Amino acid sequence: MGAAEQRVTWVVGASSGIGEAAALAAVRTGRRVVLSARREERLTELAERIRAGGGEALVLPGDAADPGWAAATAAAVQDAFGALDEVVVAAGLNLRERHWADQTTAGFDAVVTVNLLAAVHAIAAALPALRERGGTVVVVSSRAAWEFNAGSGVGYSASKSALAAVVRSLNAEEAAHGVRATHLCPGDVATDFLQHRPQVPDEAARARMLTPDDVARSILHVLDAPAHVRIDELVLSPLAQA
Repeated sequence: MGAAEQRVTWVVGASSGIGEAAALAAVRTGRRVVLSARREERLTELAERIRAGGGEALVLPGDAADPGWAAATAAAVQDAFGALDEVVVAAGLNLRERHWADQTTAGFDAVVTVNLLAAVHAIAAALPALRERGGTVVVVSSRAAWEFNAGSGVGYSASKSALAAVVRSLNAEEAAHGVRATHLCPGDVATDFLQHRPQVPDEAARARMLTPDDVARSILHVLDAPAHVRIDELVLSPLAQA
């Protein structure tokens, strides 16, 4: 496959968990990947693994909560590849202090900034390039956005639910440019993110959850859908989750 034919996929939140799994899955299909997250050393290690397997990866680290970061990073992607076809937003945050009884407004703001504002900034920065190529956006949200779960917390539930409206607005306004977006809502996933729960699940509970690879397969299903097919929302849950 020539360079001009390869899709360029920007994964925000690629240093671990679902983002890392999505990047590896994308590379296996011949895509060139752009890896973004705060932890540069994790991104560099992932890029080295990708290159060792014959894939192509560009590391563009940074804090997705920085308002200027997304625009600068999208410009760097264009400088490097001359194109951007797909954006997978997998960065997320939650805190143990997440309920009205124990949360702080600063904690609420931090969760909303990462989960909602950073996602909007990344999409907005990528949108001009996506319009040129008829691109695809996958927003990794949560089952808590599809079905309310009080245990997820105030900031997390509010920010993830708002992502549904972000995706709907993209699909309503950008279809004429061939742009399509998916609100992806996974249930419990066995990742390091579980360490932020007030009660951290044990190994037996984790064994019943989805894996990052399960979610990555769903992301690829969306990215590989024919150009005339739009998957507005996709919910996946482990069999054991009520």
